[in-house]
Amino acid sequence: MTSAHPISYRKVLYLAVPIILANLTQPLMSAVDTAVAGHLPGAHHLAGVALGSLFFNLLFWVFGFLRMGTTGVVAQYFGAGKAESIVLTVGRGVLLAVAIGLLILLLQRPLINGGLALLGASNEAAEQARLYAYGRVWSAPFTLTNYVILGWLLGCQRVRIALAIQILINIVNLAAVLAFVYGLDWGVSGIGRATALADFSGMAVGAVLLWRSYRPQLDAIRWIEIFEPTALRRLVQINGHIFIRTACLLATFAWFTHLGARQGDALLAANAILMNFLSFTSYGLDGFAHAAETLAGAAVGRRNARQLARVIRVCMVWGLIGSVMYTLVYSSAGTQLIGLLTDQPEIASLARLYLVWAVLAPLVSMPAYLYDGVFIGATRTKPLMLIMLGCSAAFLALSLALLPLLGNHGLWLSFLIFNGLRGAGLKLALGPSIYRQMEEPSGSPVHTG
Repeated sequence: MTSAHPISYRKVLYLAVPIILANLTQPLMSAVDTAVAGHLPGAHHLAGVALGSLFFNLLFWVFGFLRMGTTGVVAQYFGAGKAESIVLTVGRGVLLAVAIGLLILLLQRPLINGGLALLGASNEAAEQARLYAYGRVWSAPFTLTNYVILGWLLGCQRVRIALAIQILINIVNLAAVLAFVYGLDWGVSGIGRATALADFSGMAVGAVLLWRSYRPQLDAIRWIEIFEPTALRRLVQINGHIFIRTACLLATFAWFTHLGARQGDALLAANAILMNFLSFTSYGLDGFAHAAETLAGAAVGRRNARQLARVIRVCMVWGLIGSVMYTLVYSSAGTQLIGLLTDQPEIASLARLYLVWAVLAPLVSMPAYLYDGVFIGATRTKPLMLIMLGCSAAFLALSLALLPLLGNHGLWLSFLIFNGLRGAGLKLALGPSIYRQMEEPSGSPVHTG
């Protein structure tokens, strides 16, 4: 079922490039929604869509473990050639995704009202955000199921199909937004409903692909095995660790934003612009991190320590090349990029003052991204969680200590140290956590803890 060929630089690039392109399609949906809302009369429509999109981005990001946990487990079974186990893993993930999605639908009113109240907005913008949210909330089961399907495709190294599904979702979203807003005159609510329809289309295609790929296993499988206690306990453990890890990451970003806001609106806006630079970086480098996930998982599934070392080395080389490219672009064209993101002189001037941190960030952060992928692929999620907890606590302490001494420079320095510590901590944990695991007697290819 898998190739035993050595891991080449071309192989990693073959896996990474479609993932990078798929990542870049993510902001495209938001851009379409923003463009349509921006042409509706009044600024409150655009503000409402922006606020509603942010709410769902935060809500769904919390459940990113559905993608990450699936990728790691599937990659190991893919490496071990266990198709039936892949089907059972995806089945468990889909059941969990649907259950969470239905719970979100059940609790939609308090979730939406409470979430939008915390984000804050004018009354008119908040009303438009609610209209958008009550249309988009129906995407919850489909979006979360798509996380599982994406995890399956990445785990099985079918990255081009993953890209094709993302392109399909964007095409459906564009067509539906135009039809619902301009054809049916549903306004902002139509934008939310269009996103829900697009996510449903992606899920439907993914379900058909899954059925066609594993028809013999689906016919022969005993579905009671989905509820096998050991497998369910492993699923809960992996997803629980990733959930806590992601919550810590979200809390770190929230604390960074909070400390920036305490320094004034202009500095908050400048930090937000530079954070966009980090987002662009992650879209690119995450392609190599995802390649590391699937290839490391397959190597662990085969219990091939030499191949795992090769995966890490090759992915790290590509990650270094990518991070150097980002650093060169930001150092040479950062001022021009800031000018594209804002035309307000005070904000642009502040962003240029702190641009050096965005220039350094790709080089400092890249190992953390890559080792995240390795640990997720190997399903060694407990050390991933513990290291994130420790690094988040270090960021909290450092930011409180350095902000009074160095101002906003101290905040950015604390953030870069946070990412540097993540990479260093995972590097130190690599041997005890993963290589030692591969020396254990062979049983199930998936181990956690």
